[in-house]
Amino acid sequence: MNADFVLLNGRIATMDGRGTEVEALAAFGGRIVATGTSAAMRDHVGPATRVLDAAGRRVIPGIVDSHAHPDAYAVRLRTWTLLSPDRVRSRDEVLSTISRVCETLPPGRWGAFYRLNERASGGYPTLDELDAASGGRPLFILRTDGHLGLANRAAFAACDIGPEAQDPPYGAFDRDPTTGAFTGLVRETAAHIFLGAVHGADSESDIAEGMEVVQDECLRHGITSVANSLTPSKAIRAYQDMRCDGRWRMRMGIIASGRDEPLIPHLIGAGIRSGFGDEWLRMIGVEWCPDCSTSGRTAAYWEPYVGTTVPGEPVPNTGMILYDKDDLTARATAAHKAGLQVMIEGVGDRGIDFALDVMEAALAAHPVEDHRMRVEHCCYVTPPILARLKRGGFVDSSATGFMDELGEAYVANRGQAALRHMWPHRSLIAAGIPAPGHSDFAVCRVNPFTALGAMVTRRSQTGADLDASEAVTPMEALAAYTTLGAWAQREEHEKGSLEVGKLADLAVLDTDILTCDPAAIRGTGVIATVVGGMLRHGG
Repeated sequence: MNADFVLLNGRIATMDGRGTEVEALAAFGGRIVATGTSAAMRDHVGPATRVLDAAGRRVIPGIVDSHAHPDAYAVRLRTWTLLSPDRVRSRDEVLSTISRVCETLPPGRWGAFYRLNERASGGYPTLDELDAASGGRPLFILRTDGHLGLANRAAFAACDIGPEAQDPPYGAFDRDPTTGAFTGLVRETAAHIFLGAVHGADSESDIAEGMEVVQDECLRHGITSVANSLTPSKAIRAYQDMRCDGRWRMRMGIIASGRDEPLIPHLIGAGIRSGFGDEWLRMIGVEWCPDCSTSGRTAAYWEPYVGTTVPGEPVPNTGMILYDKDDLTARATAAHKAGLQVMIEGVGDRGIDFALDVMEAALAAHPVEDHRMRVEHCCYVTPPILARLKRGGFVDSSATGFMDELGEAYVANRGQAALRHMWPHRSLIAAGIPAPGHSDFAVCRVNPFTALGAMVTRRSQTGADLDASEAVTPMEALAAYTTLGAWAQREEHEKGSLEVGKLADLAVLDTDILTCDPAAIRGTGVIATVVGGMLRHGG
């Protein structure tokens, strides 16, 4: 029987754990049936076989991005406006973009913007500037971290938030320290009020339409599998519709959102466990987000933030935790007992300790040896935290995407010395702690190679020093986005490496990221992406 897909003349990094490199592979029914020389694989070619000639280029397993937000990104691509530093480079450009967009909106429609990085675009606009630019329309800008936002006076009015309003639990409406008036900056659950107002009209079809674009962008960057962090029920329904309609071109793991009450209790009641689904759409686990943003100065640390404060920010500022520990422990324990893989966000050391407290309590209530509980983002891993991760068998689900795009803000807000323990992959590998990497898009860009480059060079896109003592090899960085990404969601038997029996998911690169100058990794392009033996990009 002939193969239905054959790749020839490649330099295939199989990532099989033994460093095996082969020239070619053959697949049938979406899975690899043979690997070896190009001459040997030609024996599998028949009249109907799809043949891809890699022309001597580096071939890697399809990238597994183990924590991202494709559902939110899908909607924002359709109806929001991007304010990332590659689009706006100054405060004036931010305001002129807002003005231009708001002029075209119908009456009553919100102006919605995302990925503002105030450090790269002239600081936060004032409330008066936002009002003037928006022309009286309700306006909300989501900061790049997804934890803070800016709202104008019309947005406060639309959400019925008056000048005497109390801060919501686990959030804040920042106020001028002199006048007590709103500054427009809103934090955490306060930002969720405005996000809810903007997203309230989103439908399953909006998500599905946007996901067509998101899939193409992922595939263009060699990503064949994404885990959707904090997935709400609306997105779960949209993804099932797309799967039934044949609109699914890549693989999706669902990490159900603890914010979407009562989604997780419903999953528990229905008997849904991690692993439910198929190779295209699968329930991975459940997640809660008690910790916040270092670049936005809200993540929880034991020591206060350094650097320039924002008006209205608490002084001293050690960040904030968004859940009561006993409450979250009860939620996580119930999910864990029901067979759902537990994931809890922790960014600063105090936030990571909080996450580990909860997960340790869940394990004490229901011991499981191979639990693979994950601390999501897990940025500031001090030696005592590293020891806790090792002792408990926890996964450091590392926000490597932050290194390139937000590294400069980490240095400014925590100090250069703290970078010794930020995303410490060299130390994690030495300790035997599994640490898959992820982008967290749309907080950061979709492209995984900028993060891979930062893991190797320990430099951000602006050249910030991220401490070279924690640099890893290109092969180790690639493992974080392939084998470890698959293992962290219990899919290591299906993806993450190019071995017989596994899914034929792969990417052909224009740069050999394993041998090139490390500084060139971040500029890597993808010549072709294959999912299940089907060419989905390039070729």
